[in-house]
Amino acid sequence: MAEPDYRFTLANERTFLAWVRTSLALVAAGVALDQYLPDLGPPAVRTAIGVALVVLGAALAGLSHRRWRRAQRAMREGAALPPAPEMAVLGYGVALVAAVVLVLVLVS
Repeated sequence: MAEPDYRFTLANERTFLAWVRTSLALVAAGVALDQYLPDLGPPAVRTAIGVALVVLGAALAGLSHRRWRRAQRAMREGAALPPAPEMAVLGYGVALVAAVVLVLVLVS
């Protein structure tokens, strides 16, 4: 395997770190929503949303390493970059949680 241009390797690492920061933000949002918004809907619903955000953050952290590894391998082999299903997980997951929170805000 050929060693890719170091700039691409560093860009891939920065992308990985951005995904990790996003996953940490989702975990923090889940904890904050459950602990610091007592007036946002019933406690069980609030806890469910918080758990969903934490699970989404944890899944994204794991998937981001897989994405980094696959991109690194493709660069070393001179292949096309693989598709990124992680983006769909993040996009649809956040959209679903946002829709539920919007309903709770409108009802409260």
